[in-house]
Amino acid sequence: MREFGLDAILSVTTGRLLSRRHMDGIYEILSYMTGTSVFTHQLPRVADECKPEILRQHPQLSDVQLTRTLSENALMSWLEDQESRFGKTLPIQPLRGYVGQDPIEELVDKVGPDRVIPVVVDE
Repeated sequence: MREFGLDAILSVTTGRLLSRRHMDGIYEILSYMTGTSVFTHQLPRVADECKPEILRQHPQLSDVQLTRTLSENALMSWLEDQESRFGKTLPIQPLRGYVGQDPIEELVDKVGPDRVIPVVVDE
């Protein structure tokens, strides 16, 4: 179990980028939960897989919605309100039994083999 900022957690559960560390916060929580290095093209799928587990661990977040478009200042004020309600950090457990997908194979499936150019690095 590891503590994560509510901003990163709510980024996953609301689908809105709220992390003060921007994408670094998203990569960190999703990689921790899956035990894999998540590639950019995998983020939406992995977030969809992690969201139910986060809400299972913290059902108090189930009703937290962010459907309106807010200015950056209003968004930070909203986030601070949520941190007052739920705390600035919450403990997160990794997914159990997560089986990742090969990132290159997933990319090929997503965009087609003609758009993926593998690079082989000599050691």
